[in-house]
Amino acid sequence: MRPTPHHNPSARATEAFDGGVRRLPVIAAAILDTVLILTFAALGRDAHHRGDVVTGVLLTAWPFLAGAALGWLAQRAWRSPWALRSAGLGIWGAAVIGGMLLRLATGQSVALAFIIVTMIVLGLFILGPRAIHALVRRRRRSAETFS
Repeated sequence: MRPTPHHNPSARATEAFDGGVRRLPVIAAAILDTVLILTFAALGRDAHHRGDVVTGVLLTAWPFLAGAALGWLAQRAWRSPWALRSAGLGIWGAAVIGGMLLRLATGQSVALAFIIVTMIVLGLFILGPRAIHALVRRRRRSAETFS
């Protein structure tokens, strides 16, 4: 009788390692989205010379983080977290629209200028890394083709 992966400790370890390696791009993309949304909030608060740094940044960022999380869920972004169209656009749209709706619902300001700046900055922050990732992958593939 051949041992199955469930009875073979070595196969289980390899399976667990492979699963962990496959999750790394998802974790990296989620962490990067979170850090960049927090950076957006920190830059905005700094530009307006607002005090109360840590709690202020979290107060500004949470609606956009929640919106981005909804975007991750709606797009099932974990399937292809670095995809510009299938993940990035949905996450960006949800972060902006969801963030603004949550700000409105909680009595925070939503001025037109803020909406425009948010769309631009979060677009650069959420879509930019994914566009760079796509460009790097494309160049690697073309380099492999010519090798």
